[in-house]
Amino acid sequence: MAFGITKSELKRWKNGVKNGQITFLTHYWLDNRFPDSFTVTKVGCVNLKKLKEWGHKYGLKSEWIHSDPEFPHFDLFGERQKEILMSENKWDHINKFNL
Repeated sequence: MAFGITKSELKRWKNGVKNGQITFLTHYWLDNRFPDSFTVTKVGCVNLKKLKEWGHKYGLKSEWIHSDPEFPHFDLFGERQKEILMSENKWDHINKFNL
């Protein structure tokens, strides 16, 4: 279940992904499979080559890409999420969700 984002934030992410940009969306998240994670960052791009290259830079395997036909993306959570957001200077995401 996702919450903590606005419709305009979601729309901006979707547009960025569809336009071939590496685009970030962080939101609160509850998933019983990951009981210690309360947020997730979706890093998406419709250009799979570009997304794979971006992920490779952070040691993310291409098989970890969520293969949504419209919005392919990596899901980041935990310490790795924060490390990558810091490296990408996404301080607004870090501050908004107290990461």
